[in-house]
Amino acid sequence: MAEFIGTAMLLATVVGSGIMGERLSGGNVAVALLANTLATGAALIALIATFGPASGAHFNPLVTFTELALGRCNGRKAWLYLAAQILGGIAGVLAAHYMFELPWLTPSAHIRTGTHQWWSEVVASFGLLTVILNVAKTRPDFVPVAVGAYITAAYWFTASTSFANPAVTIARSLTDTFSGIRPIDAPGFIASQVLGAFLAFLLFRWSEKAEQAADPSKNIE
Repeated sequence: MAEFIGTAMLLATVVGSGIMGERLSGGNVAVALLANTLATGAALIALIATFGPASGAHFNPLVTFTELALGRCNGRKAWLYLAAQILGGIAGVLAAHYMFELPWLTPSAHIRTGTHQWWSEVVASFGLLTVILNVAKTRPDFVPVAVGAYITAAYWFTASTSFANPAVTIARSLTDTFSGIRPIDAPGFIASQVLGAFLAFLLFRWSEKAEQAADPSKNIE
């Protein structure tokens, strides 16, 4: 339930702030993106701090299945989290659309495709997982701020505006608003996100082994 509600609130923020930003920006895309960025980063900090004690506040299949790969999560839990995240994301889109008097679900016509966009998602997802894994290891209480800060920055330094989340990508394919992505473009984004997360996982495992080699007293599995 925490994963469902948290992901729903995240998508309501992403989509809702995109709609509001676009309506109030007078056609200035940079201002609309800034509004979308600040709202999303702030919401992430609040939501992770709120739901972290209950579920770990993954809100992202990349995080859940990386935890599974690290042996910190069992398969049944991972698949339940995945379902909650996807359904929560769709619920968040529905909530945002209703708030702004839009049709419940409208497939997006926003084109986001091509090697440059896919590479952006590899970079965005690699960075996000690297931040989460390493900050959680050394300063777990700082994870909400670190994630919110990273996503705020990644909105601007990646060409794709840093989706970095398959559940978010699926949900955003169902909104023909500022934050949308065409359904046909979603698989390319998701594949790129998985690749980025896998690279972050490999780096984290390598760094753990290097740390253990440098200090054998540390018990790293």
